[in-house]
Amino acid sequence: MDYFAEPIAHKKLSLILNSIGLEVEGYEEYQEIKGNLAGLVTGEVLTVEKHPNADRLSVTTVNIGGENPLQIVCGAPNVAAGQKVIVAPIGTTIYPTTGDPITMKAAKIRSIESHGMICADDEIGLGSDHSGIKILDAATTVGIPVASLFEPYEDHIIDIGLTPNRSDAMSHLGVARDVCSWLNHHEGTSIQPIIRLKNEMPATGNACPIEVIIENTADCPRYTGILINDVSVSASPKWMQERLKAIGQRSINNIVDITNYILHDTGQPLHAFDADQIKGGKVRIKNLPAGTAFVGLDEKERKLEAGDLMICDNDSNPMCMGGVFGGKGSAVTDSTKNIFLESAWFHPVSIRKSSFKHQLRTDAAMHFEKSVDIGQTLEVLKKATLLIGEFAGGKTSTDPVDVYPTPNNKPVIKLEHKTFSLEWDLACWKKMKHPSPLTHQHTKQM
Repeated sequence: MDYFAEPIAHKKLSLILNSIGLEVEGYEEYQEIKGNLAGLVTGEVLTVEKHPNADRLSVTTVNIGGENPLQIVCGAPNVAAGQKVIVAPIGTTIYPTTGDPITMKAAKIRSIESHGMICADDEIGLGSDHSGIKILDAATTVGIPVASLFEPYEDHIIDIGLTPNRSDAMSHLGVARDVCSWLNHHEGTSIQPIIRLKNEMPATGNACPIEVIIENTADCPRYTGILINDVSVSASPKWMQERLKAIGQRSINNIVDITNYILHDTGQPLHAFDADQIKGGKVRIKNLPAGTAFVGLDEKERKLEAGDLMICDNDSNPMCMGGVFGGKGSAVTDSTKNIFLESAWFHPVSIRKSSFKHQLRTDAAMHFEKSVDIGQTLEVLKKATLLIGEFAGGKTSTDPVDVYPTPNNKPVIKLEHKTFSLEWDLACWKKMKHPSPLTHQHTKQM
């Protein structure tokens, strides 16, 4: 298996995507922090004196590693001598969290010269805090680029317009497969997508203590799950937060972020339940009577309709609207210690109806309603389990439960190759009144 040593330039990648039917609708050089903190340097406040002509201003001198310190007029109430701070020297363009960019110029503020700016979080896009200037760690070196401290995330975002029949391309892995096929065919390479998330989870021989019972196999022909114990719910790793943010996903916690990350990586939606809230140790996939109350993650109560497929506990309490929206009662919280992770296949028509009826256009619903690969539920579940073990400390002592009453047979496509003579091709051309003669000597039929 071969891999590219360097990424493909976005222009070439866009051409490839367009040629394989994945129309590129937009391209963006993404910056987590607008401007990437360029031009900002670290400084040390040497002196602070009251401005002679303004009660709320201070006149400071700041060392930024040059021959002479800068004189900067500062309006922050928390500025003090000895602080390590962020400085925007003259010529630097800053990008506030809200508002337009500002380029620093030499100025006179109440008749005192000011040669730059000591910055607060919101003035340079680091956050929304404007209560005072940002104070850096006392050990911070003076005169270094601020970008080296925060390492703002950069990426390339390509927006693809998909037709409803291309659900296989609703994931990074799906798109990568198509790109590799194009390169192998047109450039004679032999490459495969780089699968960074492995599913190498050894079997334990122990059955999952949570039993899964599918009462509606038409709308849920396969349901896979696993019990993960001793999780520590906290913030997800910085790199994961950055990648999710780049595609418009809000970071919530490590468990939810991992399910979202896996969704966009593989195209398979996942859902995590607080396992201790599953009454009776059973998960039932069923329809409930019309009018049954269901409280979702948004804390809104909805009245179910007869066709809504629900994930319930043993007492038929609705825990989740299958493939559409999670429930409040079984949601993962900061105090959750054990989770039951779901990876299932739900019928697209059922999902579409419930999603529209209840106006819940979630990422999971939009994937399921276009159909996902029923053959990958177990594989994806294992990948997510390993990530939860790595970033949430989760432990598994049992095997996954995989209820799949009627497995789909893998389709076999036979290609028949026939060789015809040039005379036969020309005869076909004449019969069809083709505008130009065929030049090939054989054709392929399927």
